[in-house]
This record gives sequence, C-alpha cells and structure tokens, in this order.
Amino acid sequence: MFNWTVIIPTFLAASVEWVEAFTIVLAVSLTIGWRAAAGAAVTALVVLAGMTAATGGALSLGMDLSWLQLVIGVFLLLFGVRWLAKAIARQLSRGDWRASWTIAFKGVLLEGLEVWLIVVALGINGAWASSAGAAIAALLVVTAAGLMVRAPLARVPENTMKFAVGAMIVSFGTYWTLEGIGGPTVWPGADWSLLGLVVFYAAGGMVLASVLRRPARLGETPKLGETL
Repeated sequence: MFNWTVIIPTFLAASVEWVEAFTIVLAVSLTIGWRAAAGAAVTALVVLAGMTAATGGALSLGMDLSWLQLVIGVFLLLFGVRWLAKAIARQLSRGDWRASWTIAFKGVLLEGLEVWLIVVALGINGAWASSAGAAIAALLVVTAAGLMVRAPLARVPENTMKFAVGAMIVSFGTYWTLEGIGGPTVWPGADWSLLGLVVFYAAGGMVLASVLRRPARLGETPKLGETL
C-alpha cells in the first residue's frame, strides 16, 4: 500500500533535483545536440542504477556529496566560463563536444545521487516502494515537461543558445563549488539561488558583450576573441 506522507514530499523534493539535472542536459543539448546530451544523461542514470543495485542501502551510509559537488563545480566553472566567453566572442569550437558530454553526465549523476539520498531518507521506515516510485514518477514528469520546450528552442538564434549554455553552466559551477566548500547553508534560499546566479552571469555577459562591441565599431578586434 502506498504511503502518501512519503510519496508527496519525495516527489516534490526529487522534482527539484530532476529539474536541475534536466536544465544541465538542456543547456548541453544546445551545443552538442539532443541525442548526445540525452545519451550522457541515460549513461549517468544507468551508472546510478548500477551503484544502487551493487550497494543497496549501503550507498547512503556515511555518504558526503560535498567533495563531489566541489569537483564537479570546479569542472563546470572551467568549461562554463570558456563557453560563455566564446559565446560573447561569437564562436564555439567543435572540440568542446567531449567536455559538453561529460558535463551532462556528471550533472545528472550528482543530481541523481541527491535524489537517491532523498529516497533513502524518506523510505527508511519501510516505505521504499513509495519513495522510489515517487522519485521515478518525478523523473518522468520533469522529462516529459522538459521535452515540450524543444520546439520553441529550435527557433532561438544559435549564438543566443550558446550564451544561455555558458550562463547556466557557470551558475551551476558556482553553486556546487561554494556548496562543496561551505556546505548547503552557504546559499540563502537553497536551490532558488541558482536563478539569481543565472541572471547575474547573463546580465554580466551582456554588459561585457556591449563593451567588446565598441572597439569593433572602430575597426579593432576585441581582445577577448584574440585569446580564444
């Protein structure tokens, strides 16, 4: 019998994590395509399922995700800043494909581990079916809703997509890096802080792009483009 006192909080909490994971996959898909980004996401889910099957409940014992958040956060920052800079300079190399795939894989794996901890915490009193079922249902709902935005995104100019990729990846990188160093309490508003970070980096990128266009109008080459 389903335990709705477990299903509802698990579904809501897992939905937040899956939305973050899908946002990363969405951002990466704008650069390397939906098929490759989805492949990275599915691979991460398969790895997570394998870890779950191999360790069972032991996966939750003493698990501290702060080190993983720090490593992935720094990784996202390094590549996210590079993407954002190249979008501002209106160019992006195909050589970023492998890094893009890795970002999608690691992002989904980290968010999936956080969902696993939620499932374990809320299902520890014997309500495993309810907590696991709610987490899977949340994944399906978020994925179905996210796929609905594919058509509108196809009409967005290419460089705007690349700019969005950089802003979102840098935001996740900043969030996970500082959370890995200082813990969850470092961000007021928890996951909602991501929205503020995206706005901050997007606004900063637009200001920088405007500044770089000034020498271009005078016949000079923006120095940022020369270094990429």
